[in-house]
Amino acid sequence: MKITLQNIGKRFNREWIFRNISYEFSIGNKYAILGTNGSGKSTLLQIIAGAMSQTEGEIIYDSEITSETLFKEISYASPYLELPEEMTWREAVRFHGKFKKFVSEFSEEKIISLSGLESSADKELRNFSSGMKQRARLSLAILSNTNLLLLDEPSTNLDQNAVKWYQNLVSEFAKEKMVIVCSNYNKEEYSFCENTLVMGK
Repeated sequence: MKITLQNIGKRFNREWIFRNISYEFSIGNKYAILGTNGSGKSTLLQIIAGAMSQTEGEIIYDSEITSETLFKEISYASPYLELPEEMTWREAVRFHGKFKKFVSEFSEEKIISLSGLESSADKELRNFSSGMKQRARLSLAILSNTNLLLLDEPSTNLDQNAVKWYQNLVSEFAKEKMVIVCSNYNKEEYSFCENTLVMGK
């Protein structure tokens, strides 16, 4: 799997957030998109995910990937991504597994165990703390059987123990994936990345 950005630019109203971004991402490699607030890194991640269109330039995926099949290749986690809060954590895992398989065909119980949220499995997500919700988001994304893993400021709302949990989960279950992490220069979020793209230089 390969993703190529050719002179990508994004404008909101009359203001350009960024322009002339050219870069290539390939399967099995880990990338960090770095920048300060407002540099456009999260916007670029949404463009790569197909959730937003660019104003100029072109994004090229492998020939076997189409706009209809792209969602099957992508897992995405962001602290701003809504969860089905009326569901319990167990129900959310079960629901997610109906449209996106988990790595190694893991069972519902295995996902709950790996999330570290076993004691809250039957609690509604609306009653989770912000840190627990972020664990839930990251668990569903990292443990999905996809080729592309997109993480937007993944350590948001995580304490130090949870940050270590996140790093271990990526290390163990995203070895063969293309991983792209957006970060505001928070090294603990992207310490495993070999490549960096700096926005707003």
